[in-house]
Amino acid sequence: MNYYETLIDGATYDGFIVKELPLKSGDGRCRGRRIAIRQDIPTLKKKADALAEEIAHGKITVGDISDQTTPANRRQERLARLMAYEIRFPLMDIVHAFKAHCTNIYEMSEYLDVSEDTIKDAIDFYTQKYGVSTTVDNYIIQFEPYLQVHEFWMSPLK
Repeated sequence: MNYYETLIDGATYDGFIVKELPLKSGDGRCRGRRIAIRQDIPTLKKKADALAEEIAHGKITVGDISDQTTPANRRQERLARLMAYEIRFPLMDIVHAFKAHCTNIYEMSEYLDVSEDTIKDAIDFYTQKYGVSTTVDNYIIQFEPYLQVHEFWMSPLK
């Protein structure tokens, strides 16, 4: 089962109805608990990206935010996109990719089954959210000047 199918199963479990449809614009739409994904998106990675964002919209968006000229709607769009990054590319995925000896975005994309664009955008988001670095479990993830992962151990105090 690929990640797109896994996301569909998770969305269905959460009460969403997901269908692929011939949308005229955009990669996805969410109205209430119904999600439509554009059926002619060329790769499963991109479909999974679109689905993650629409799941996030279904969970946190209130009302119709299609008019992106208002600050409130832009804020909701940004929050849904950020939640989608956390669904699609959580911090531990960076650790897993480094442990698998992935050395660039392309290798991370192939290993994690996430599009390169999503990885780049998510890393930018994490840099804005956490700054130069953050910790997750026993790892330090450094975002600048380039992406690195360091494992650390803490000995008990005596």
